[in-house]
Amino acid sequence: MSDALINGLAGAGGGIIAQLITYPLQTVNTRQQTDRDPNNAKTKIGTLEQMCQVVKHEGWGRLYGGLTPSLVGTAASQGVYYYFYQIFRNKAEGIALERRKRGLGDGSVGMFSSLVVAAMSGCTNVLLTNPIWLVVTRMQTHTKVSKKGHPSQAIRSSEDNLVAIEPPAYGTSNAIQEVFDEAGFLGFWKGVVPTLIMVSNPSIQFMLYETLLKKLRQRRAMNKNGSNGVTALEIFLLGALAKLGATVVTYPLLVVKSRLQAKQVAGTDKKHHYKGTVDAIMKIIHFEGLYGFYKGMSTKIVQSVLGAAILFMIKEELVKGARLLLSRNDSLLKARQL
Repeated sequence: MSDALINGLAGAGGGIIAQLITYPLQTVNTRQQTDRDPNNAKTKIGTLEQMCQVVKHEGWGRLYGGLTPSLVGTAASQGVYYYFYQIFRNKAEGIALERRKRGLGDGSVGMFSSLVVAAMSGCTNVLLTNPIWLVVTRMQTHTKVSKKGHPSQAIRSSEDNLVAIEPPAYGTSNAIQEVFDEAGFLGFWKGVVPTLIMVSNPSIQFMLYETLLKKLRQRRAMNKNGSNGVTALEIFLLGALAKLGATVVTYPLLVVKSRLQAKQVAGTDKKHHYKGTVDAIMKIIHFEGLYGFYKGMSTKIVQSVLGAAILFMIKEELVKGARLLLSRNDSLLKARQL
């Protein structure tokens, strides 16, 4: 089994576990990002309170709306990303070693090369998996219970008051059909432009992570025992720190992407409709101000930092376990041949 495949499978496994743990936070955060009303009281309450309101009015299931395609997307995204990341990383290391032979550099992959490797891996991942994440966004932002007083989804009680009723069940197939009806096949790549720009998020994240990890191992190697091993807790903390820095820098792009991928509300004023990335940016600035680009950021920081830390920790442990298992199998095979 190649090292790239090991890293790809380990990344997929770590991503699925991190997704299961942090998914309710993702659902609340996506709703915060796609809320277009600057005066909406829901955007001003805490994350936990908003989660409780979703459970109260829509049930526990809505916190996990879109979980199935999200898990598929996570497995695909992490698997694709880590697979190509390792391939590009190996090539970058090979180039660095060739440069050292010619007396250029120390043979290690520098910060800029790490950034390029992460960016190339991210672009490949985005182009292949954007349709999955668009469907996930639609399912996360779909509300199970209509707003009280909405004429198209309400019935009148005996007191002639409008009472909200539940619309039909909304699943993965409904979201897919909805996207296709709106914009056809190319509709599944809505938001791909800001998402491609968002590649800078994992690029910055991995650049910071690899740099911090390299420095930590160098410092460990200088100790008396000469060991450069890193514990799971240290991987957790390095992953959290790297993700925190990347999230703060790129969050506005994430808001724009979510707005473009969410369902456009029909029959409302123009501020609810975005023709593209530039139009979305201009309307957010005009109608909501700069604050609109940072809606739900505190929730995202908690979710993404926790998720990234769990992913890195589990992924590294899975890689170690796979390599150990393969080395044992090779040893047993050689022993039998002797």
